[in-house]
Amino acid sequence: MKLILAIVQDKDGGRLSNEFVDAGIRATKLSTTGGFLKAGNTTFIIGIEEERVDEVLDLIRRNCQSREQFMTPPVSLDVSMETNMPYPVEVQVGGATVFVMPVDQFQQF
Repeated sequence: MKLILAIVQDKDGGRLSNEFVDAGIRATKLSTTGGFLKAGNTTFIIGIEEERVDEVLDLIRRNCQSREQFMTPPVSLDVSMETNMPYPVEVQVGGATVFVMPVDQFQQF
C-alpha cells in the first residue's frame, strides 16, 4: 500500500478528479493554496495498492500540464521616493508536485 499526495493547480483539479472516478481510484480532494503565487491548488490524498501507483502517476502526468502565466509581483513599500512600479513577469505554473510514501498500516472503519 502506498500513500500519494498530489498537489495540482485548480485548473487541472476537476479534470483529474473525474479521471480518478472513471478509473475507480478513490481520492480525497482538498482545496489548498500555494505559497509562491498564493493561487488556488487542489491536493489529492490517495491510498492505493502498490501495483496501481504507476497508473495513478500516469493519470496525473496526462492531466496536469505546466504552462506559462504572467503575474505582477507585489508592490514594494520602500520609504524612498523612488517609484518602482512592478511589471508582469512570466512564470511557469501548473504541472503537479507528487509525493509517494509507504504505508505501514491501513485501516478502514
